[in-house]
Amino acid sequence: MSSLPNFSSEPYPYRNIHSYIRKVHDAFGPKRMFWGSDLTRLSGTYRECVTMFTEELTWLSEDDLTWIMGRGVCQFLGWKLPGV
Repeated sequence: MSSLPNFSSEPYPYRNIHSYIRKVHDAFGPKRMFWGSDLTRLSGTYRECVTMFTEELTWLSEDDLTWIMGRGVCQFLGWKLPGV
């Protein structure tokens, strides 16, 4: 899910890519969706890249967001999270 705003032809909140994000979510689940910004080529702001997921994709549950925004990649890499 890294640098997704770069694949949108619309300004924030990049609505024309939301349906594709939903399709990936439905096909693979949030545990296999890793958020990332790719600051080296990000077209919008870092905040917009974050809030597109945390505020605009209202169909994502709190648990989905936990996995997408960091827990999934930590599990994939074998990083231990405090309290988990």
